[in-house]
Amino acid sequence: MKFKELENKAEKYLGSSEALQEALPSCNTARQLAATPEDRYLSAMTKCVFRAGFVWKVIENKWPGFEAAFNGFNPLVVANYSDEKLEALAADERIVRNFTKIKATRDNAVFIVDVGEQSGGIATLVAEWPTDDIVGLWALLKKRGSRLGGNSGPMFLRVIGKDTFVLSEDVIAALINYGFMDKISPNAKGDLMKIQAIFNDFQQQSGRPLCEISRILAYTVNHRH
Repeated sequence: MKFKELENKAEKYLGSSEALQEALPSCNTARQLAATPEDRYLSAMTKCVFRAGFVWKVIENKWPGFEAAFNGFNPLVVANYSDEKLEALAADERIVRNFTKIKATRDNAVFIVDVGEQSGGIATLVAEWPTDDIVGLWALLKKRGSRLGGNSGPMFLRVIGKDTFVLSEDVIAALINYGFMDKISPNAKGDLMKIQAIFNDFQQQSGRPLCEISRILAYTVNHRH
């Protein structure tokens, strides 16, 4: 099946090509990503970590409190939080008081500081990472970050504006239903490599960014959007 056929299915569901285009996500340019301050990277990481398995609206409503409680997510400051500071945050009513995720925020601040010392900074790393190997960036976030496995890493990239696809239930269903994959284990490296190749092919066919391709696929099944 060609990608244009999938695009037509999504257009039919939404009513027109214009309606489809309006429903698609956008991404930032490499220049914009490189210019994004590191505190926004830590903020986006933290938001996605706290969203996982939780009601997103609650996190959004509390987010100003998170920004204040975590010192604006300055990585150097958060990376040096003491254990006592983490315990104090676990009692802070401005945020969701999940100690494991609070500790992950410090761990991810350390990760960002380390990247800055080793390879020019998290903004440069994300900006320059090739999208035809976006699953490689997922793997790095999972390995070196904290609680950034599963869809948390891809969702962090989506929030910060890096072009990426996301393996939602609908995207997985579309890949299987239309015969691109027999089955998918989202954490299996081999499956991720195959899916990357499929998305790379879709991108060559359509000229669209990965985030748009991902959403178009999702609109072809179940329509929970």
